[in-house]
Amino acid sequence: MSDFPESDRLDTFPHPRETARIIGQEEAERSVFDAFMSGRMHHAWLLTGPKGIGKATLAYRIARFVQAYGTPDLARAAGARDLSVPENSPVFRQVAALSHPNLLVIRRPYDEKAKRLKTVITVEEVRRTAGFFGMSAGADGWRVAIVDAADDMNVNAENALLKILEEPPARGLFILISHQPGRLLPTIRSRCRTLAMRPLADADIAGVLAANDVKANEEERAAIARLAEGSAGRALSIAEGGGLDLYKELVALLKPLPRLDVKGLHAFADKVGRRGADDAYETFTDLLGDWLQRLVRCGAGVGAGPDLVAGEGAAMARLAAGAGLDRWVEVWEKISQTVARAETLNTDRKLVILNVFSMLESVAGERTGA
Repeated sequence: MSDFPESDRLDTFPHPRETARIIGQEEAERSVFDAFMSGRMHHAWLLTGPKGIGKATLAYRIARFVQAYGTPDLARAAGARDLSVPENSPVFRQVAALSHPNLLVIRRPYDEKAKRLKTVITVEEVRRTAGFFGMSAGADGWRVAIVDAADDMNVNAENALLKILEEPPARGLFILISHQPGRLLPTIRSRCRTLAMRPLADADIAGVLAANDVKANEEERAAIARLAEGSAGRALSIAEGGGLDLYKELVALLKPLPRLDVKGLHAFADKVGRRGADDAYETFTDLLGDWLQRLVRCGAGVGAGPDLVAGEGAAMARLAAGAGLDRWVEVWEKISQTVARAETLNTDRKLVILNVFSMLESVAGERTGA
């Protein structure tokens, strides 16, 4: 197990490499299983789709399977019907502990000096694959490199990976996880078999919550599923981090715009922006982005869906009709850029939240054609 913080670990929930079951991605799993069993396993897979839908879970599931069986004949002899590997097997335990000698995980490294994860995957991390694939994995063995997430690579890292993909090692397997594949070099995408994974259905989200012993009633689970928008990871984050209550507080601040409850806003920013409240802050930025997206859809006549908080739909319609959709799309994009830049510069999060609401207040006060 990693000694450093992991960007994709959610509080006390199992990490994707520790998760034995995958929910709602049977079609994607079948594609990989059939390719392996046919003897036509591609050397590089690009798993795409929104964050939190099970891409990393599938990646580690693939890694365990090929390490456990090695060849289609051995998998058939073991009666394999999918990519599952027994939880009590040595392979499962080694992969969960990141101690399997034939597995390499490329991800954002931890900066000892800054005491935080770096913002990108560096070229030095990708170059580790050279020595890794230079070692023998045994007659029936595979060497597996997981890049999580490939979107985090800087330009030099992408070019280094491309060189390796152009001359793939024998019995080497690359699994690239990407939330935004359009950001990757086209030449990288062309050398991978892309497996587009879909957001989970609400029933699948409910299954994920149940599998992780999340305590919530039926109404709360339905609300979490709606806010999660098909992302199991996000559903768990919302459930564990008090996301429903956070959403209610957020909407209470958004509904009266352009009027601002200054005292309430500062209290909210103190709580969400304080040091150590990483999950709450990330949940806030996600929920705000979704609320603005629903506002735009509402203004375009698509519909924002039923209210999770009484009166929020009416507030969205009023705000969309006031400043106009173009301005709301513009401020939505500007807020996203502000949040991303603030993380890079390690800006005080309370100031970020106050700045975000200042932008919202300004746009909400405008009138189309004024």
